[in-house]
Amino acid sequence: MEGNDKGSFRDHLATVDQHGKRNWIYANKPSGRLYKWRSIVSYIYFIIFFGLPFIYWNGHPIFMINIPKGKYIVFGKIFWSQDFFIFGLSMIIFIILIALFTAAFGRLFCGWVCPQTNFMEMMFRKVEYWIEGTASEQKKLNESPWNSKKIATKTIKHGLFFILAFIIANIFLSYIIGIEDLWHIITDPVQSHIRGLVSISFFSLVFYGVYAFFREQACTVVCPYGRLQSMMIDKNSMIVAYDYKRGEPRGKNDETHGDCIDCNLCVKVCPTGIDIRNGLQMECVGCTACIDACDNVMEKIHKPNKLIRYASENTIANGTPFILNKRMKFYSLLILILASILTFVIATQEEVEITVMRTPSLLFQEVGKDSISNLYNIKLLNKTYNQLNLTVNVSDNIGNTKIMGAETIKVNKEDQGAATVFVTLPRSYIKKRKSKIHLSFYNGHELVHEITTNFIGPGKH
Repeated sequence: MEGNDKGSFRDHLATVDQHGKRNWIYANKPSGRLYKWRSIVSYIYFIIFFGLPFIYWNGHPIFMINIPKGKYIVFGKIFWSQDFFIFGLSMIIFIILIALFTAAFGRLFCGWVCPQTNFMEMMFRKVEYWIEGTASEQKKLNESPWNSKKIATKTIKHGLFFILAFIIANIFLSYIIGIEDLWHIITDPVQSHIRGLVSISFFSLVFYGVYAFFREQACTVVCPYGRLQSMMIDKNSMIVAYDYKRGEPRGKNDETHGDCIDCNLCVKVCPTGIDIRNGLQMECVGCTACIDACDNVMEKIHKPNKLIRYASENTIANGTPFILNKRMKFYSLLILILASILTFVIATQEEVEITVMRTPSLLFQEVGKDSISNLYNIKLLNKTYNQLNLTVNVSDNIGNTKIMGAETIKVNKEDQGAATVFVTLPRSYIKKRKSKIHLSFYNGHELVHEITTNFIGPGKH
């Protein structure tokens, strides 16, 4: 590490000892200006996460991702699996946006709005402080022999942890199936919703295991984002950085040493156990706990704040201000173009999609001496919140239609439908073997959709 004359550069995971055994992280409770802002952000996040499934628009959830049914609702607009292009384009934009955000601000997302960090640090960790006390008290409790006090404390903590995990699992499931279906699972007899009960139990155990035991390992071992950040950031990226030029050499608060008094509070408060003074590391989630800890020390020793701060490597080394480099500008332009395309596609998307295909293996049928008919298979996708009862007409009234087995094509709201339709045209209209016709679909008197298809006839002899 540049500026670290002690040669203590960390070349191993903070959560693993030299024998490969896990080191349990006892992080001190943060406090400070940034922690207060993070708390506010987490409260907003929790309100959105726990409240969004209960918000309905026109009798439907405003947001739902029903993967089993291939049905997705975003801000009240319904999408289906057939809209894969939209989801594919959205994912591309999201990935590029992550690349841009990371190139500009490092892992700021992880520390402030990532679900894992918010639930771990702003919910479960706070419960742990409340039940077991400070980091040193937690360590002392874990190292003490099992007695009635320890059993009671651990039971209360893990009981609360599981209750929180159970609530999160239910809310998580409501994003997939909707809050109404979730309520049926909760209130109906167990045997009526075995799969739902199994799903809730599974997710509850997963969340409990992650936040009670796996904890920061989800960020340092499982999450690929931390490993990918080295490919996306450069020396101009804003990161949580230690000003080694100002802080080194570390030691007493006198004229022969830098501003860092080597108190190690930045390490003790880190939820992943790293020493930020060794430079940017994969395990750093950008939570800013070390910034608050260092600022508190600087105030006590009457030194300027921001020894650890948001800054780029170039800013620390050369005082260079943050600028948008060519790569960031390219990402921004690409996002703007793709977002414009996505907006256009969504804005022009039809609420009722209809596919008309001539029935395979059939050419045409003669109806009497003066008419020809074709048989069509029709598939419909109703993305509206209303049931449709469709009739089919040939545009300009040049022929007539007959829906097989029904007067209208009935398609339930938010559902798919199919029908078989005969289209009959007068022989005099058919000028060639393949003619273009326009089919109009009406819901009552409202024109819902119009589509062009081919009509096969004998042609002129």
